[in-house]
Amino acid sequence: MKIWLCYIILLDKWIAWHPESGIHWLGLAWYSFVHLENVGNKGTQCPKEVHTPYCSLEKMGALDWAKVVHQHQWWRLFSCIWLHAGLIHLIVNMMSLLFIGIRLEQQFGFVRIGIIYLLSGFGGSVLSALFLRNHYISVGASGALFGLLGCMLSELIMNWTIYSNKAAAITTLLFIIAINLAIGILPHADNFAHIGGFVSGFLFGFVLLARPQFGWMERHELPQTDQPPKYKTYQYVLWGAALLLLLVGYVVGMAMLFKGKNGNDGCHWCRYLNCVPSSRWKCST
Repeated sequence: MKIWLCYIILLDKWIAWHPESGIHWLGLAWYSFVHLENVGNKGTQCPKEVHTPYCSLEKMGALDWAKVVHQHQWWRLFSCIWLHAGLIHLIVNMMSLLFIGIRLEQQFGFVRIGIIYLLSGFGGSVLSALFLRNHYISVGASGALFGLLGCMLSELIMNWTIYSNKAAAITTLLFIIAINLAIGILPHADNFAHIGGFVSGFLFGFVLLARPQFGWMERHELPQTDQPPKYKTYQYVLWGAALLLLLVGYVVGMAMLFKGKNGNDGCHWCRYLNCVPSSRWKCST
């Protein structure tokens, strides 16, 4: 805990000392260190009269592979984003959303950031259902929050030319992302939701968060022959590639999910992305 608190203090001081670095908009993104997508072991069926925490979450819309695939309750892919496993889980996720999302919303507006948040959570739910299947239920907004981290990274790459001190900005952001994903290999954390949300948000950042290059806003003051294009060529290339990957990824993922495919059949080592067993814990609990 002391090491974690020291890192928080150092990160805050670094951002304060380097406001020109291009990562001041990260705000207090270190809150995301402790948000985890909570996973519950699916042991028994829930009769109507049973009101355990597990059964209550299941009834309210937790992500449940069997209900999504066999009972066509596709809405659980969205509803699980707004459910949490307890008060601490809720508070930490909301604090993360406040400190990560507020800067993004101020710069890009609530519509674009809201789209990224919602669809990143959906992408995390799809990947989670493909790999966890009927062994667990999952709740939490962490997939959507990882989507915001992902779009912060792609926004930095997409608008690379407008930032100063780029190396420090991208190094710090990559470090935060890596630590968050590493924490996801602990038991009771749905790292597939984290990964799916992050990848979705990363691609959506290319599609929705491009900024016009310098000089475009002042184009009316320039001679007709000197007017720059709104976006650079590499921005158009990244936009097209990201949009194509998003469409293919969502279509393939949804098709596999509703056909009842098991993602682990094609990737036997992928289970270690969600939990790495050790002498201190078992991944089956």
